Amino acid sequence: MRTIDKRIAPNVKLAATLIARAPTLTLPFDARRKSRLAATLDSGEDVAVVLPRGTVLADGDVLVADDGALVRVVAASEDVLLVRAPDRLTLTRAAYHLGNRHTPVEVGVDYLKLEADPVLEDMLKRLGASVEKTSLPFQPETGAYGGGHRHGHDETFAEDYALAQQVFDEHHGHDHGHSHDQHAHHDHAHGHDHSHEHPHDHDHDDCGHDHGHGHGHAHR
Repeated sequence: MRTIDKRIAPNVKLAATLIARAPTLTLPFDARRKSRLAATLDSGEDVAVVLPRGTVLADGDVLVADDGALVRVVAASEDVLLVRAPDRLTLTRAAYHLGNRHTPVEVGVDYLKLEADPVLEDMLKRLGASVEKTSLPFQPETGAYGGGHRHGHDETFAEDYALAQQVFDEHHGHDHGHSHDQHAHHDHAHGHDHSHEHPHDHDHDDCGHDHGHGHGHAHR
């Protein structure tokens, strides 16, 4: 059995005749997002697909087998919901609510497409969208952080969430931490002492309050 273990980058140009002659591998979306699977080429040959983890194949991708032969990916037609709306706001709201449910969605200029699901179909209709059940190739958006599509219940969803949180922390926490580091460096370089010590003295016993200034940290 041949093993398919490489995907040619989309920006690599191949001769049209080579692509046209390559055998095809027709897969639904659920199979195209698996990095390891046993599959059958449209010619009837059984193959093993072993790709880097997180790979999500798209219609038209060109793969390379271990013997150097090319294989072209075809997105299979499958049961989907084709969503349209009378206005952009309704379509945007539909996309928002689908995103909240971590649902893989194909986004077009004037439509959304998702795997057939009666619960989501009802939700979309309640939002004012028109929903058509049909059979079409399904190519949802790839993940924003480079890991492909994730459902909330997938094992790898936690990885995407952790990565998204890391990006958020880097952007929102960087300036604050950087300013403190710079200030601390400035204090060290110039020998400043910013501890809470006051040159004046007064009697704290009279007011009954503890005015101690030994806070245990340097003022930044």
